[in-house]
Amino acid sequence: MRYALFVCADESEELSEEVVQERLKAFMRFQEEMEGRGALVTLQRLQPTSTSTKVRKRDGGLVVADGPFAETREQIAGFYILECQDLGEALEFAARNPASEFGTVEVRPVWVD
Repeated sequence: MRYALFVCADESEELSEEVVQERLKAFMRFQEEMEGRGALVTLQRLQPTSTSTKVRKRDGGLVVADGPFAETREQIAGFYILECQDLGEALEFAARNPASEFGTVEVRPVWVD
């Protein structure tokens, strides 16, 4: 079964270059582990919410607005699509993701045709 792991973090948090490099290395190790276990389907890192655009149709008209939009502490920074045996394994992988130590990892099943 496929699961999406949404990596959420506070993008306004100011980090030292040392912390940035440590986190990058930790994410690379996680990626290598998921590849080694044959679980990784794909992953993507997202640009900051300041680069986002929201599109809505209301009353027959199109509304396009620049972001960010949500007043939240954490934003989706990226995601993984993993092939897992079950929810238990997906949760195990989420707990191993470095973002679980400083942010949140949301686990959600993926609809597969």
